[in-house]
Amino acid sequence: MDDVKQLVGAIQKGDIKPIYFLMGEEAYYIDKISDYIEEHVLDDSEKGFNQMVLYGRDITIDDIVSNAKRYPMMAERQVVIVKEAQDLSRTIEQLAKYAANPQPSTVLVLNYKYKKIDKRKALYKAINKNGGIVFESKKMYENQVADWIRRVLAGQNYNISPKAAQMLVEFLGTDLGKIDNELNKLKIVLPEGTQITPEHIEENIGISKDFNNFELRKAVGERNVLKAHQIAKYFAENPKDNPIVVSVALLFKFFSDLLHLHGMSDKNPRSVASALRVNPYFVNEYIAAARQYPMKKVSYIIGLLRETDVQSKGVGAKSVPQGDLLKELLVKILG
Repeated sequence: MDDVKQLVGAIQKGDIKPIYFLMGEEAYYIDKISDYIEEHVLDDSEKGFNQMVLYGRDITIDDIVSNAKRYPMMAERQVVIVKEAQDLSRTIEQLAKYAANPQPSTVLVLNYKYKKIDKRKALYKAINKNGGIVFESKKMYENQVADWIRRVLAGQNYNISPKAAQMLVEFLGTDLGKIDNELNKLKIVLPEGTQITPEHIEENIGISKDFNNFELRKAVGERNVLKAHQIAKYFAENPKDNPIVVSVALLFKFFSDLLHLHGMSDKNPRSVASALRVNPYFVNEYIAAARQYPMKKVSYIIGLLRETDVQSKGVGAKSVPQGDLLKELLVKILG
């Protein structure tokens, strides 16, 4: 995120590079940077003749070079944006010759999503050597996303409670584009300065604040049998929105973290948060759960979760509804 701010800040100051090669697993920042260049490098009066958008599936490297070598018309520079450039992965190295001597009046932007170029090869070296930028947009780990949500909202004069942020992560995963879309919906209906709560998430996005995987994990950790089975019943009645594979994966990570916690000599909350890569707000939940589940029990539960994962995918339990599988699992865990 800081790298993105620096890159955009340089463009704002007029430090514009001849090539921006935007690559990596996280498409969100690739789109953000490309869109910023598309919207801000040229004035509206210049864009008609000097800005073009190409698509990798429709062109060749020669087409890119031909367009990049054109001179701008009645403007200081032109902008050539290649979207879905990963469709040219087999021939992308052919761009190295142009990158070694790029047209100074052209800003060439390549959106190379879900892939990376080999940093040992000529294209990468040529871009770096001749004033271009290679930006790698890395996929965030799940434990980093809640903090990303908080930082994005803080920059827009909003706050969010830890539970509300975790609800979004549990429901939407690590897809920053999807999360950003949902945050934009919230910002439309909530005034600046609002602290976004689980109630806001439930009312405007449709994620239940009481019946979700986050609450299931909490109930299991507390050995709250009634609450855990209420959530399992809700999941069984709404299977499309609550697939068992997601619940099992979350519980597997939770108990794997508990196993790690049992093996730690330093159980200071700060050390636990760092070792388990969890939000410090939730650390006490893990420490309390470790008291409820001794190491031997945790190892047994991890085995149960592996078995249930296999069964949920149709191996040896094809006739058992997934809701019943979750209920049976909870009986064994909480028993």
